[in-house]
Amino acid sequence: MEQVNLEKDLSAEKLPRTREGTLIENFEFEEDPENVLEQLSDDELAERVETILKERIQDGNKEAIFQLGQLYFEQENYDKAREQFQSAVDCGGRDYQAKYQLSVMLYDGLGGPQDCKKALEYMLDVANSKSILSKHLIHAAQYNVGRAYFQGYGVRQSDEEAERWWVLASDDGNPNASVKAQTALGFFYSRPDTLDLKKAFFFHSEACGNCSLESQGALGVMYQNGLGCKKNPDAACECLREAANRGNVYAMGNLVAYYYKLKLFTKTADLAARVAMLDDVEQIARETECLPGYVAKGLALGCFFYARCLHLGHGVKINKEQAKTYYSKSYGFDADTCAHLQNVTQHGEI
Repeated sequence: MEQVNLEKDLSAEKLPRTREGTLIENFEFEEDPENVLEQLSDDELAERVETILKERIQDGNKEAIFQLGQLYFEQENYDKAREQFQSAVDCGGRDYQAKYQLSVMLYDGLGGPQDCKKALEYMLDVANSKSILSKHLIHAAQYNVGRAYFQGYGVRQSDEEAERWWVLASDDGNPNASVKAQTALGFFYSRPDTLDLKKAFFFHSEACGNCSLESQGALGVMYQNGLGCKKNPDAACECLREAANRGNVYAMGNLVAYYYKLKLFTKTADLAARVAMLDDVEQIARETECLPGYVAKGLALGCFFYARCLHLGHGVKINKEQAKTYYSKSYGFDADTCAHLQNVTQHGEI
């Protein structure tokens, strides 16, 4: 499986919530006999919630401090969110959700200066807590501590400590643990420095079973190439198709390559054209929660094979000028992937 800059690409685990949805979606209003709330726009509803929370804070409701911070966080008003989370932590340090969110913001420099040492201190408080109030946060916090050790931010870099914390966070593939840690371990054991493909296959399999879109695509590539497992073209195709349908661009790119090798040129051109129309790596990574490096590789694959189809008239009319454009786009997304494909093309392997 191709390598990416895992140290750079890993992102924080989002705050685990006891209920799905945004704060506004779960907000408990007092009775609304005239159904006024249903007539409000999204912005007006947010203002109403903000006003209510400020009133509750004035009345001494400490929980409302975190809730107001979370409202601002979901609106990407990070300056105000950070201020509220800090206030909630300063009220006695028992608000573990606020401490968790403040740690993420300090680590990533959201809403103010980056302070990785303080961020790690707060996240360790959550990860090591025995309070029932933090129970739902423990595995996610363990993943984030592992991320800090892996990236060497706020602490000396240590693969061993990162691995230890991620193994704790993954909890042997427990679906209620950190699925993000399970996926991270799958990639961790695929690196040259920590290579253990059987472990990589195990953790990607567990994460895939727990609905990880990233691991589903990775698993398809592992089945396809016999990495940590026996080659299984049927399982590879199934994983890649399902991941592609769910929006995994790396899976889309590999599925394009799979169709091309089978000379299914109409399918190749159709899917490759869809991939080639995409261009914002960071936005796709945010929306799918997939690593930017693998998104870029998927785009490079899609653009290259679309260019190949245009160049040779496979599944589409020949258009050599347009083909040059997509060869160039492929190189721009991931030079190593494009160079590899050009090399195998010259040797007649595709």
